[in-house]
Amino acid sequence: MGTNEFRKQIFSHGILKQRILNGAYLLISAGREGKGTTQSNELLQKVIKMFHALTVYTSDFEPEMLRRSSSYIASWSDDKAANLNLAQYVDESRKLIDLELQRCDSFGLDSTTRICLETQLEDLLIEHNDRQEKLLNTTNVGQLLQDDDVESLKELFKLLQRRKLCEKLRPPFDAYIADQGSQIVFDEAREQEMVVRLLDFKKKLESIWENCFGRHEGLGHTLREAFEAFINKSQRSNMTWGTDNPKPGEMIAKHVDMILKGGWRATASNAAPAKGASQEDVDMSGEDEDAQIKEQLAQVLELFRFVHGKAVFEAFYKRDLARRLLLNRSASADAEKSMLTRLKSECGAGFTHNLEQMFKDMELTREEVASYKSMFDQLENKPKIDLNVSVLSSAAWPSYPDVPLIIPRDVEQATSLFEQHYKNKHTGRRLGWKHSLAHCQLKANLPKGNKEFVVSSYQAVVLLLFKDKSSNNEIAYAEIQAATGLDDTELQRTLQSLACARYRILSKSPKGKDVNKTDAFALNTAFADPKYRIKINQIQAKETKEENKETHERVAADRAYETQAAVVRIMKREKSISHVLLVSEVIGATKSRGVLEGGEIKKNIERLIEKEYMEREETKDGKTAYRYLA
Repeated sequence: MGTNEFRKQIFSHGILKQRILNGAYLLISAGREGKGTTQSNELLQKVIKMFHALTVYTSDFEPEMLRRSSSYIASWSDDKAANLNLAQYVDESRKLIDLELQRCDSFGLDSTTRICLETQLEDLLIEHNDRQEKLLNTTNVGQLLQDDDVESLKELFKLLQRRKLCEKLRPPFDAYIADQGSQIVFDEAREQEMVVRLLDFKKKLESIWENCFGRHEGLGHTLREAFEAFINKSQRSNMTWGTDNPKPGEMIAKHVDMILKGGWRATASNAAPAKGASQEDVDMSGEDEDAQIKEQLAQVLELFRFVHGKAVFEAFYKRDLARRLLLNRSASADAEKSMLTRLKSECGAGFTHNLEQMFKDMELTREEVASYKSMFDQLENKPKIDLNVSVLSSAAWPSYPDVPLIIPRDVEQATSLFEQHYKNKHTGRRLGWKHSLAHCQLKANLPKGNKEFVVSSYQAVVLLLFKDKSSNNEIAYAEIQAATGLDDTELQRTLQSLACARYRILSKSPKGKDVNKTDAFALNTAFADPKYRIKINQIQAKETKEENKETHERVAADRAYETQAAVVRIMKREKSISHVLLVSEVIGATKSRGVLEGGEIKKNIERLIEKEYMEREETKDGKTAYRYLA
C-alpha cells in the first residue's frame, strides 16, 4: 500500500521522477569516471532495489541507462582506438568489459541488463567496423607476434572469440609467418643459421598457437600452410648460384650432416647452459647421446616434411653421407640407420634406394678388405703398406672427378695387388681409383720429435718427395708438379695447406700466404708440436664452393630433364593439347619433386619444340596449343 502510494505521489511526478533517474545515472557515471565512493556505491545499490520495488526498473530505468551506456562506450572506444596501440587497446577493453559486468553484479542490475550491456560492449569495442580494423590490422598484429607479446595476443584472441571473429586472425597471422619466414630463408649473410632459426621460429609459432590461440583449428591450418608456402619459395640468387632451387632443402641436409657427424653437441655447442645447470649436468647428458641425436633429427624432419621438392635435399644429403661413410665421421651408426628409416618412411623406398646401397657397399667393403688381408696371414714378406680400400657402386654414389695423380711405387704395387685379387673374385668388373677421396697416415722422424700425420693422398704424395731431404734441399714448384702430376689448382691448394696453414711441415721461399709457380719448398726441420698425431686439414673433408655450385646446377639440370620427360609423356598420350592444360598437367605430374614455375615449364616446352618432339599450333579460338610429332 505504501509502495503504491510512493510511486503515485513521488515517482509519477514528472520533475521528481526525472531527478531520481538522473541521480541514478550520475552515480553510474561517477563510478565509470573513477569518482565513485563507498557511500555512492551503497546509495546506487539502494536506488536499484527501490526501482525493483516500485516495478519501474524495466520500464523507466533500464532503457535510458542502456542508451547512455552505449553513448559512453562508443565515445570511450573512439578515444582509446585513436590514442592507444593495439596491445594497450586490447588491455583497456578487457578491463572495461570486466569492470562493467562486475558493476552489474555489484549493483544488482537484472540479468537482461547485463546481457544487453555485454552486447553493447562487444558491438562497440570489437565488432564495429573501425574496431575490427584496429584489432585485425596486419601490421599491428604482426608487431605483437614479433614482440612475442603472449598476454596481449591471448587477450586479443579472447576478445575476438566473443564474437566468433577468430577466423579473421588468419590473414594477419599468415602475413606475419610469410614475411618473417621469407626473411630467414633469403638471409644470405646468415644462411648457415637458417635451420636453427626456422626451428626456433616454428617452436615460437606453435607456442603462440597453443597458449594464446587455444589451438584454434583454422589458425593451426594457417600456421602449417604459411610455413609450407614460404619454405618452398625460390628466387635466383648467389645463394643457389643463379638456379631457382629452394635453399632450405640444402640447409636441412647440411644440418642433418652436422648432427650425424658431431652428435647432439654439434648443435648445442653455441647454446648457453640452462639457468641453474652445472657443467656436470651438461656432461651427464651425454650418457644418452643417441636419444638426443634422434630427438634432434625428429625436429629437423618436421621441417623436411614442409619441403615439396626433395631433389635438392637428396643431392646434398647423398654427398654428405658419402663423406661421413668414407672418412668414418659418423657420431652414431644407430642414428645413421634411424635417419635412413625415417627418410624411407617419409619419401618411399625409391628415394632411399641409392642411400641404402651406399651402406651395403661399406659392409661389403669390409668383407673384401678382410679377404684381401687374409692372403698375407701365412706370408713372411707382407706388403709394406697397410692398404684399406672402399669399393663403391658408381650408380649409387655421387660422381667424383678423375684427378690425375702419380702415386708412389709402393702404393701402386699395393693397389695393383688388391685389384688383381678383386678381379679374381669378381670377373667382368672394372675398378676405377678415386685418389681425390683417399687419405693416409705418414710417420715422420723429425729433428724435434717423431710425428704421425693424417693427410690426404695429395698431401702425402707431396710430403714423400721430401723423404730423406734436409732443410737445405729445396724443390721447385715445377719439379713437384712434374713428380705428382697434379694440376695447378690442386697443387697450389695442397702446398698451401702444408706450408702456409696452421701446421707448416714445409717451408716456402719466398715467404707468403699464397703459392706461386716460382716458389720453392723445403722440409721444415724446425717443426714442433706437443701432439704426436696431427691431422692436417683435408681438402675433401669440407664442401668447396665449386662442389656446392656443381650440385645446384646438377639438380637444376635434372629438374629440366624431368620436366621435359613429363611433357613428352603427356604429349604422347594426348597427341594434341592446349598450353594451359599442358602446364597444369606437367605441374601435377612433377609436384612430388616440387612445384614448377610456369616460366620454367614454358622454357622446356620451347626446347622440345627445337628438338622436334612437338610443334606449336593454334586452336579455333586463337589460343596456343601443341601437337605431338611421332
